[in-house]
Amino acid sequence: MLWGKVALLSVLLLLVWPVVWADAADGPAVAALQVALRREGVYRGPVDGVDGSQTRAAVMRLQARAGLAVDGVAGAQTRRALGAFARHRLGSRDLRLGARGWDVAEAQFALAWAGYPSGSFDGRFGPHLAGAVRRFQAAHGLTVDGVVGARTLAALHERPVLPPERLGWPVDAPVGDGFGPRGDRFHAGVDLEAPAGTPVAAAAAGEVVWNGRRDGWGLLVTLANGDGIRTLYAHLESSAVRLGERVVAGALLGRVGATGDATGPHLHFEVRVDGAAVDPLAFLRPDA
Repeated sequence: MLWGKVALLSVLLLLVWPVVWADAADGPAVAALQVALRREGVYRGPVDGVDGSQTRAAVMRLQARAGLAVDGVAGAQTRRALGAFARHRLGSRDLRLGARGWDVAEAQFALAWAGYPSGSFDGRFGPHLAGAVRRFQAAHGLTVDGVVGARTLAALHERPVLPPERLGWPVDAPVGDGFGPRGDRFHAGVDLEAPAGTPVAAAAAGEVVWNGRRDGWGLLVTLANGDGIRTLYAHLESSAVRLGERVVAGALLGRVGATGDATGPHLHFEVRVDGAAVDPLAFLRPDA
């Protein structure tokens, strides 16, 4: 009976904590709830914006600890139990460097899905988030002030129109980690699981604009492919191109490795459009 009630009340939870966009995977308000529950030590799951069983169970643990009715619904009393962190909803104030709280966590999550991840989802407005806000504002023709105000929030609600470019698969390999939330961070590309030494091909013709080591990425090759599109190939074992070289689609760029922050050999592949990270699987040819 208890879990039947929880299942019913989980529907109500989506009404109490409205998401910015229709699909649950893009739920900044749910993500902010998860960040708040993490801060209270009752949630260890991913900050993914999905109202799932782990999130509801964490709400119930918080309620039991606070002496509230244990119903799994994050209502007004539960929000008060989360303390000052949960005071502000997104849009109730302008957000700038130094701000903390629920609304900051919402902004972090919304910006990540817009293609501008800024590190951990922690509800703290630090330099990385300020930089992401400025990049977003510049790309959308807004005043570049690093402040999340009404115009920046309105732009965050807009869905980007992606160019029709189709890309070839850089390696013929299955997808490991996909694009989206991973733990308390955002994975801005896809991991293609291939053995060390596997040839890596250019997904499209372009110019080599980066060829070298980079923190976290290991050995990285970046191509400017035209129309604002860049493709990034990380954790390489070796590179077969030179900076400034123009390559054709399918040209050898290097070989799969495990350099940088990698626990094993794979290719981390990213696609960026006008600086914003987008899901590479939306670009890769299905018949490749």
